Amino acid sequence: MPLFEVLGSGGEKTAVVIDLGTAYTKCGFAGETGPRFIIPSELQRPGLQQSIKVVQYNINTEELYTNLKEFIHTLYFRHLLVNPRDRRVVIIESILCPSHFRETLSRVFFKHFEVPSVLFAPSHLMSIMTLGINSALVMDCGYTETLVLPRPAPPPDVDYPLDGRKILHVKGLIRDSVAEILFEQDNDEKSIASLVLDTLVKCPIDTRKVLSENLMVIGGTAMLPGFLHRLLSEIRLMAEKPKYRDALATKSFRIHSPPAKPNCTAWLGGAIFGALQDILGSRSVSRDYYNQTGRIPDWCNLSSPPLESLYDVGKTGPPLMKRAFSTEK
Repeated sequence: MPLFEVLGSGGEKTAVVIDLGTAYTKCGFAGETGPRFIIPSELQRPGLQQSIKVVQYNINTEELYTNLKEFIHTLYFRHLLVNPRDRRVVIIESILCPSHFRETLSRVFFKHFEVPSVLFAPSHLMSIMTLGINSALVMDCGYTETLVLPRPAPPPDVDYPLDGRKILHVKGLIRDSVAEILFEQDNDEKSIASLVLDTLVKCPIDTRKVLSENLMVIGGTAMLPGFLHRLLSEIRLMAEKPKYRDALATKSFRIHSPPAKPNCTAWLGGAIFGALQDILGSRSVSRDYYNQTGRIPDWCNLSSPPLESLYDVGKTGPPLMKRAFSTEK
């Protein structure tokens, strides 16, 4: 059972916080300092040699529904050991998550598990909550960018066992050169450093200095030893080029060290937000609202008026959406 059984004035049970990633899923309870469990985002079914990835965007809705239902059932009844009907849910998601995926996931939670409410919280905003600041530029380096950090001397060759029988031999030179993909510019002059600088240039001019001094990098790839130092060096080097020097009007760059490992930072932010029972109730989508409208508002409902109160007064139209965190002063 969670450490904080009753948090807040209402004595309500703490919310379940789920970060459903492509490779791993982190789950636990609001108000705690880290996820209870980190498990692969996959299903094992009898008769199948390969596992089934839970996070897939190119399969039909019914198959996705079945996979998600089975996986969420495992989270609740094998790991968390709580009744889904008793607790609100905070889901950490990417703002680029396809609509059909989040709608299917919502149907699983509301229709099958009958949870009281669901809040879809953007991972970049939740990560900022762990720092206690209002503005930051967040880079999420996740599973889809599996890289090895380059070193002055080539790293040693390694042997990786596959399925307990086969051995994959990877030469050190290959491990070294693969990592350079992140930092080498392509034909469009894009690299991870240029992505940061291009984003800063597109922000309002009076916010660029604040954002450049509040950089935040999350995701599993950011855990590579020396990754942040290499990224910061690349950013400072590129910032001296004419393309960015005049537009940025700043040479100060700083990367935050959040109070959690990069792959768990977004989850921790969701746990902090989920512990605020009064705010969580007003920002979540209730089961009654979902049953009567059959839809989930856009992710920016995090700072919109309470959905329940809007619906109760008879306003059946979509709630007014506002920007979750404004970068304008």
